[in-house]
Amino acid sequence: MTGELQCEQLRMERQSKESLTLSWASGHHQVRVWHFPFRLEILCGHEALVTFNPKGKLWFEALQDPPSELQEEEHTSSLWTETFRQFVDIKANGPSSVGADLCLHGFRHVYGLPEHSDNLQLKDTSDGEPYRLYNLDVFAYELYSRLGLYGSVPLMVAHRPDRTLGVFWLNASETFVNIQYSPTDQQEDRTPPVKRRRTPTQTDVHWLSESGVIDCTVLLGPTPQQLFAQYAQLTGYQALPPLFALGYHQCRWNYNDEADVKEVDAGFDRHNIPYDVIWLDIEHTNGKRYFTWDPVLFPEPASLQCHLEKKKRKLVIINDPHIKVDYGWYLFCEARDGGHFVKDREGQMYRGSCWPGVSSYLDFSNPATRAWYSRCFSLDKYKGSTPSLFVWNDMNEPSVFDGPEQTMPKDAVHHGGWEHRDMHNLYGFYQHMATVEGLITRSGGSERPFVLSRSFFAGSQRLGAVWTGDNVASWDYLKISVPMVLSLSLAGIAFCGADIGGFYGDPEPELLVRWYQAAALQPFFRGHSAKETKRREPWLFGQEITAKIRTAIQQRYCLLPYWYTLFHLAHTSGLPPLRPLWVEFPTEQNTFTVDHEYMIGGALLACPVTEAGIQQVKVLLPGSADIWYDVNSAKAYKGGRTVSLPVTLDTVPVFQRGGSVVCRSAGSGSCTAVLQQLPLSITVALNSQGCADGELYLDDGHSFKYRDRKAFCLRRFDMLSGRLLCRPASSEGAFECDTVIQSVTIMGVKSRPSTVTVHVSGAEDTSATFEFTETCCKLTVDSLELRVAADWEIRITG
Repeated sequence: MTGELQCEQLRMERQSKESLTLSWASGHHQVRVWHFPFRLEILCGHEALVTFNPKGKLWFEALQDPPSELQEEEHTSSLWTETFRQFVDIKANGPSSVGADLCLHGFRHVYGLPEHSDNLQLKDTSDGEPYRLYNLDVFAYELYSRLGLYGSVPLMVAHRPDRTLGVFWLNASETFVNIQYSPTDQQEDRTPPVKRRRTPTQTDVHWLSESGVIDCTVLLGPTPQQLFAQYAQLTGYQALPPLFALGYHQCRWNYNDEADVKEVDAGFDRHNIPYDVIWLDIEHTNGKRYFTWDPVLFPEPASLQCHLEKKKRKLVIINDPHIKVDYGWYLFCEARDGGHFVKDREGQMYRGSCWPGVSSYLDFSNPATRAWYSRCFSLDKYKGSTPSLFVWNDMNEPSVFDGPEQTMPKDAVHHGGWEHRDMHNLYGFYQHMATVEGLITRSGGSERPFVLSRSFFAGSQRLGAVWTGDNVASWDYLKISVPMVLSLSLAGIAFCGADIGGFYGDPEPELLVRWYQAAALQPFFRGHSAKETKRREPWLFGQEITAKIRTAIQQRYCLLPYWYTLFHLAHTSGLPPLRPLWVEFPTEQNTFTVDHEYMIGGALLACPVTEAGIQQVKVLLPGSADIWYDVNSAKAYKGGRTVSLPVTLDTVPVFQRGGSVVCRSAGSGSCTAVLQQLPLSITVALNSQGCADGELYLDDGHSFKYRDRKAFCLRRFDMLSGRLLCRPASSEGAFECDTVIQSVTIMGVKSRPSTVTVHVSGAEDTSATFEFTETCCKLTVDSLELRVAADWEIRITG
């Protein structure tokens, strides 16, 4: 949720005929405003950080009443109408664009503006198209493109060694962003070093939106962590998902019938592969009517959900924003009679084509429509649903098969008379909001929802998860998934992922294995494929491939205590679980363009293999003062260099950073509910001073009691001077749990200890059995029964 932003009183510093200088807080930051031509500059000390309108490109067109008598030739001019192929867009208020330019002083690296299929660092657009923010249904999207995809977040993040700042352009209409780096790379190559220092480094940015107002916020950081917190205060914190949502999801367009679903569910148990959720696409409905079930294929949906729930698993169904025009269907008639549909420019109910054929589209911008739609998820209204049913909002850009660019015409009319052009990029956000509210209300406000949305906007993070849409079964799409989820993470959308194996096409077994390995190290973990593709449940490719996929999924489940802790951190601080290397190593310029490897929290560095036939990978290990430990071999590597590692199809390069503590489950279980009953193992990675620390967050995994009753447990582990301490990390929170630590592994122990002693508050000290592996300096203490919720320490003496 968002709270009220804190305001500080501005003080007058200086005033002249040309300008006015104001400061706040300690006076370290100032804003200088020039009257004419209008220009605004934000300074830190005496250094300009950002200039607004430096080139005088500030632009806004006032809304106009249409002329009383338009001549035919005037009517067809581009001022009041626009023609795209066979579509005519009539602008009710005439041209209404807004724009502004900013100069980011001293910055050569900018990121953000998802969603684009492109590298993490945004490109200079001087030689081509600008970045476009316009939510569209794009099947098998073009790679390395600046064209818009399914969602839009108008946040740009700029970084340099001493500062991170953000520019948030709050506008939901079609938006273009031009970027120009100065000096350019070519200029730097040609400029002698002496002259190069005189060329001011800067990034010029120009925003242009079709309509709306200029609402631009500059976030001053100065650290990446402070920037994330500032953006979260502005747009909302990442929702804390139910634990099951962080497990593995199995989806296909479409599982044939109830027997098929039960067989796939049994297949996971038969092959000892954990999973939590099975999904149903549009074919589960009665003739593409949402909130219904096919009476032949899914005659007993509640019974099917109960079958899954007995194993503590969930069902997710698709629910799109278009409603089949069917005058014999009560839901359509309810929506029509309630005035819940978007209208065309003539004031009639808008109709377009989507999966059911002729459809009308719910107007989620209307609070009354959102409330009505939310009530549709109640158990008494949504026949065949149970509390273990969750939701997937697809096609909500919105997708209109016979519309311009396969979306809704810009001159369609929403609640309050707003044209679709003004709020296009918000459409899916509003459906996501209404669906989430429906699931929360269904439980009486007690249970956390899970809703996946294809379309999104700034603030969607407080609603749930998103994914990168209709990708393709190719190595290039696997490779691009990494910078795409990193870009989403930087823009606050932390719960994100890509369809494993590619939505369209049939992946070769090697590609499928590598995709599972990569996706297991991303927040949202779902296998999904189109109905034209071959079935690809994990056990259909032979025992050897099945074993590798099983290992990837099991390792994901073992790491879920760490993932869940990271999502608690995102929920409370805005810090995303997935982070580009520069977020953790902000002063190291060789990390600024790296987007094939990344940090999972502050402790783990992942470099998934995304190329075919690879036998060796190069991994940048940042931090010259850091130590990195291979999580499989415990071998230590010095930071500040690139290492070459041999890899096989079983290898996934993951390193734990010296100075960190990571909690894992001692097993994977069959799903997250079983996982919660298993003991934990702790891995301590010592830094050069022999120290380490980390946290673990626990709650019931499904309810809002952590928020409403402070029913949670946040523990801190500190390793210092040969002592590992477990203590409360927060004065808040009380959660009764029997979770125990079964083993502790400490990497970087230089010599074999003589004794290991366990001390628990209120009990006598006991000696612990341990094993020391000299070749990799690893100490393992086993057969422990240390309660996570209790205070204890382990003492290692030499």
